[in-house]
Amino acid sequence: MTKILRPRLSDFARCLAYGTAMSAGLLMLGMAPAEAAKTTLNIGMSVEPTGLDPTIAAPVAIGQVTWQNIFEGLVAIDESGKIVPQLAKSWDISPDGLTYTFKLQTGVKFHDGEPFDATAAKFALDRARDGKSVNPQKRFFATIASIDTPDPETLVLHLSSPTGSLLYWLGWPSSVMVGPKSAADDKTTPVGTGPFKFSAWAKGDHVELVKNPDYWNKSVDVKLDKVTFRFISDPQAEAAALKAGDLDAFPEFAAPELMSSFDGNARLMTKIGNTELKVVAGMNNTRKPFDDKRVRQALMMALDRKTIIDGAWSGFGTAIGSHYTPNDPGYQDLTGTLPYNQAKAKALLAEAGYPNGFTFTIKTPQMAYAPRSAQVMQAMFADIGVTMNIEPTEFPAKWVQDVFTGRDYDMTIVAHAEPLDIDIYSREPYYFNYKNPVFNELMKKIQLTADPAAQNKLYGEAQAILAEDAPALFLFVMPKLGVWDKKLKGLWENEPIPSNVLTNVSWED
Repeated sequence: MTKILRPRLSDFARCLAYGTAMSAGLLMLGMAPAEAAKTTLNIGMSVEPTGLDPTIAAPVAIGQVTWQNIFEGLVAIDESGKIVPQLAKSWDISPDGLTYTFKLQTGVKFHDGEPFDATAAKFALDRARDGKSVNPQKRFFATIASIDTPDPETLVLHLSSPTGSLLYWLGWPSSVMVGPKSAADDKTTPVGTGPFKFSAWAKGDHVELVKNPDYWNKSVDVKLDKVTFRFISDPQAEAAALKAGDLDAFPEFAAPELMSSFDGNARLMTKIGNTELKVVAGMNNTRKPFDDKRVRQALMMALDRKTIIDGAWSGFGTAIGSHYTPNDPGYQDLTGTLPYNQAKAKALLAEAGYPNGFTFTIKTPQMAYAPRSAQVMQAMFADIGVTMNIEPTEFPAKWVQDVFTGRDYDMTIVAHAEPLDIDIYSREPYYFNYKNPVFNELMKKIQLTADPAAQNKLYGEAQAILAEDAPALFLFVMPKLGVWDKKLKGLWENEPIPSNVLTNVSWED
């Protein structure tokens, strides 16, 4: 940045009177006016959200636009994955784990002026746990038996049984606080308490947020006035937009093969962080031949995970043997449980009654990792006599309809983004159609266990069951491939929860 010499007071007075002449004079002296720091941001995403209310739909793209920007929770998850206070400034948990008493922040208002208090918080939680609730994580609230609001600043949750993960779950996008007056319209015009307000949504192109001048948290100095989320699904177009300066950042860049093309770029830099994105090929466990564990194990042993990572994601990624990441507490490397072994895979197929293999279809979302992984898997399955047909399936709408909701599929492949979501294999219903009473009991024990070491032991047992049963083919964890302007500060390098938190993002002067 070019600095200007400080003018004397008399010069300044003349400048006020003859501003144009002063500017001309500065230019003649080779001096430029001081540049104000940039206050706008164009940020890229591969997937456009289907709506903007994370409390009524599952796709993570919703939270990646709205969580911590528009909507906030009683607590939040910080960049290191820790639980931190937010709209609740403190809390107390009774010794028996059945009563949670929250003290709420005061003076907080939703963007439409409606006050946030204990009554509003009760509304949001009652809405989430209601029998008719469509909250994608409705199970989070299942043990909340009743809610009291003794005063506007106090919220008391009475549980039917101890729930060790409740506080963590309350930090998720699906648990954000919504306003009694505005909740019904949040899908298209979200109203929260966060540092940014919804401004506009041009479907198929972008969502625009603007700074909330009345943000309650005065300890935060929000520097951005306007943020535009632009949706670009084509990897080549993503790279082109970054290099042309049409985008300032792409926190989850979807073209790993192009990461090196930014090397030496004078304006852009790359960052490789960790995520909770577990790429798995889920199978319909009640449909033949996937209802036979030997078949599922054979398919797992037919896959060389390293070759898939190299072919699908240019070598970026960490092989996994269960539905768990190395970032998670109690992680165990179980890639050796069903290792790559074509001969053993063929023997298992023969034992299960498929000596000549079989034919099935995989439904693949359009995100780059999915079809690329499927193509590598297709070749490996062919080596053991199994024919896999690839059916492109638009994500999220068509995929959610066919696979997630309809469970009308043989196999699919998708990156599960939620942290510590190993319990999805105990959900009923869930698209895997996997049923294992022993595993389900472990999930219950984890919630009833307060000691972290004991919890980690149980998580280890749960990982081992999945690695052996193979209700899905566990492939790899994706890193967070970020590309952004070198002058941009404050973007999260890691992703403990899918998000684009912009509260502390700013530009260097």
